[in-house]
Amino acid sequence: MEKVTLNVEGMSCGHCVKAVEGSVGALSGVSNVKVDLENKKVDVEFNQAEVSLDKIKETIDDQGYDVK
Repeated sequence: MEKVTLNVEGMSCGHCVKAVEGSVGALSGVSNVKVDLENKKVDVEFNQAEVSLDKIKETIDDQGYDVK
């Protein structure tokens, strides 16, 4: 299991948290996702054999947020 913390710009409210946690959490291979709205960070725990970090970043980007 891989753990990564991503810096994500553009999140500002509870809706943003739900959008990111819901979309990333729905990916096959993601076991845990937690948004830290105040610090603009997203912690993701995932299985690299099932999902790539690039796919996770792309999913966040598709929700309208900027992964740094």
